[in-house]
Amino acid sequence: MYFRLMGKLNARRQGLLEEDEKGFTLIELLVVVIIIGILAAIAIPIYIGVQNNAKDSATKSDLANAKTAYVAYYTDKGSGSTVTAPTLSTNTTTGLGNYGFTSSETTSAWSLKSGSTATTFCISAASPNGTFNVTDSTGPASGACQ
Repeated sequence: MYFRLMGKLNARRQGLLEEDEKGFTLIELLVVVIIIGILAAIAIPIYIGVQNNAKDSATKSDLANAKTAYVAYYTDKGSGSTVTAPTLSTNTTTGLGNYGFTSSETTSAWSLKSGSTATTFCISAASPNGTFNVTDSTGPASGACQ
């Protein structure tokens, strides 16, 4: 019974396929591979650009966060001459960690312009694609502190 059933299935399968329709030709496969290559050549640079923009946005967000934490630090401590300047770190003892300061993985090279005070300051940080800064009167912008 098994062999009779398999014989009928095999005959049915053979009847559905004509002699010249047994598979894909080499040319058809090459065309598909070329099309996939062209699509990848278009999509990969776009993806890398979107990824770079995301890293820059993360750095700008970190700078806005640092500005808020810096202002909160001086609001809490006062702006007298005895107040020590905070460090740009998440350390909760000497840094701005107690004031909500965080930093993403892609942001590095934090610096506070020398001579910064409670009311006049410039903070800069680097992303993999460039340097950005934030001041007491402006939001995140391209370039290092002046």
